[in-house]
Amino acid sequence: MENFKKTITVQATAAAVYYALTQEITQWWTSMFEGSANQQGDTFTIRFRDTIFKTLLVQELISQQKVVWLVTNALLDIPELENKTEWINTKIIWDIAAKAKETEIQLTHIGLNHQVACYDVCANGWHNFTDSLTAFVNTGKGKPFLPSI
Repeated sequence: MENFKKTITVQATAAAVYYALTQEITQWWTSMFEGSANQQGDTFTIRFRDTIFKTLLVQELISQQKVVWLVTNALLDIPELENKTEWINTKIIWDIAAKAKETEIQLTHIGLNHQVACYDVCANGWHNFTDSLTAFVNTGKGKPFLPSI
């Protein structure tokens, strides 16, 4: 069972990446954010309208190197899913590695694998939001989810 993994390279410092993952989630993931993600033990909830949310516990923070979130509650209320809480107890790990003039970010979502019904939908979501994270740290402008008004 291979967990979802994606590696991206950005033209930004490890400090900028770490800051984006701990302080600026609304700029690249979703504007519907409650809580805090900048200290170990913090919890935050992200939402995508009323039908999808995830509550995450900040499990580990190593400045400019690593961010680990544990999903403590989740709802993915989309018609194609029978089990709408598959993200609960999965772990999202961001490994950050400074290179010469760029930074490599490896995202590993432990528990998101091909045996999980939401794999395709969720993997596509991660591709979209890691592209947004890349844009945000490279240019200052991400493409987070914004609810329609």
